[in-house]
Amino acid sequence: MDFHLDAKDQKLGRLSSQIALILQGKKSVSYNPRLVGQDRVILKNYAKIALTGRKLRDKVYYRHTGYVGHLKETTLEQALARDPKRAIRETVRKMLPKNFLNSKRLKNLIFVD
Repeated sequence: MDFHLDAKDQKLGRLSSQIALILQGKKSVSYNPRLVGQDRVILKNYAKIALTGRKLRDKVYYRHTGYVGHLKETTLEQALARDPKRAIRETVRKMLPKNFLNSKRLKNLIFVD
């Protein structure tokens, strides 16, 4: 089943948790935790997502290159300016269970302009 969601003026965390619930298949009648699920989320207006407080400046994403002293920082504002799809996908990924189905479930998240 396809779920069409409009991200315009919705809070990032609440929308991401709703998407994670659908991608796990928990809104489906035939829910089975060991299966990927057949529910897809089609998200539109993802660039117009709302954020509360000072998250744009204060929320920082870290990644490490593997070399000493090469810890890279990116604020949420920079991440949304570069690619809003990636920022939303990252928040949904962190809300899904950490198992081998994670990447397979994320393929059911589709962004539409």
